[in-house]
Amino acid sequence: MKTYRIGVVGLGQRIAHVLAAMDEVGWNVDLCAYVDPAPVGAPILEKTRVRLGRPCADVADLLARGPYDLLMLGAPNHLHYAHLIETLDAGVPIFAEKPIVRTEQETDDLARRLARAGTPPLYVGLVMRSLPIVREVLKRVDSGELGEIVSLDATEHLPPEHGGYLARNWRRRQEWGGSYFLDKVVHDFDIFGRVAGSRPSRVASFGGRRIFTSARAERPRLYEDGSAAYALRDAGWAGANDSFQSDMDVTDHQVAMVEYENGVRLGFHANSHTALAERRWYVAGTEGTLIADLVRNKLMVRHTLHRGKPERLDFETRTADAHNGADQAMALDLLAAMEGRAPFPVTPYESMEAGLTVMAIDRAMDERAMIDCAPMWARYDAAKAGQREIA
Repeated sequence: MKTYRIGVVGLGQRIAHVLAAMDEVGWNVDLCAYVDPAPVGAPILEKTRVRLGRPCADVADLLARGPYDLLMLGAPNHLHYAHLIETLDAGVPIFAEKPIVRTEQETDDLARRLARAGTPPLYVGLVMRSLPIVREVLKRVDSGELGEIVSLDATEHLPPEHGGYLARNWRRRQEWGGSYFLDKVVHDFDIFGRVAGSRPSRVASFGGRRIFTSARAERPRLYEDGSAAYALRDAGWAGANDSFQSDMDVTDHQVAMVEYENGVRLGFHANSHTALAERRWYVAGTEGTLIADLVRNKLMVRHTLHRGKPERLDFETRTADAHNGADQAMALDLLAAMEGRAPFPVTPYESMEAGLTVMAIDRAMDERAMIDCAPMWARYDAAKAGQREIA
């Protein structure tokens, strides 16, 4: 098998997990060089065959030490756009962690840049697109088995350890990660748009911080068995020491309502500190209903006029990171795309549209208003067509 020469910009925990999955499924990885003054993902790679190459001072230094078969971008979110603009000009295929941009302006600017001829392939780490249960959901929807999709109800409820990690990690700050929704659940909104088969026309949202606050700093820090709580793992780059007394400014719980252009309606509820973890999609169509349990990796489907037991599918693989084998599946998808055997499951445009959906939701929350998405889509479509920004 071909050995892939790889350069990494931002060797954090997430990109290290992706590299580890690539190694696990059979990639021959030569991590030639990386840019990261404090590569917190390095310990993850120590358990793999992937060895760190040469540390570089900056992106220009890394590019000068090419050639590469693939560039991988895994720095904190606020650096993604700048790193993309700098590396796209190198003409090398890129894998970038989501979200690839953090603001509406960055989205339009990137769409305009991608419209140029000769732009190299850009693969986005919306890992849930590769998850077998998600592929099955999309297959059922596409087949017409559920009829016309009418409404969706969805949740993502994190266990305390995961929420506590986010309250200490760099994702706690909007200036670094964008919003909680943008970093954590843009995956879901990518799938919701795909299931609805439409873009949002208007959105509303409510949310805030009531869990990870200094007012709750004296709460118990031990589980009933005596083990430490809120100390799951190292908080990584720019980490804070305490989940309840950090400088967090993103929400720790939020709800959203979305009406799509074709009339599909969605209700979504997220909470980062729950005793019963859940990531569930309830898809109701005119001819059938589907429930996808992404935590337990189980799917249930039944036809509207069928009174018998619903069809149940257990995808079996369950992992501690809740990705349930998606990292390995995405690594195989990336290899297939690199070898020209199959398209990657998600395009950068789908990624940006999911991001814009979440940005509109967050704007609705901040402005305490229902947001009409039409002007946002008009700007984006103009940028995607390569039109200049009008001052």
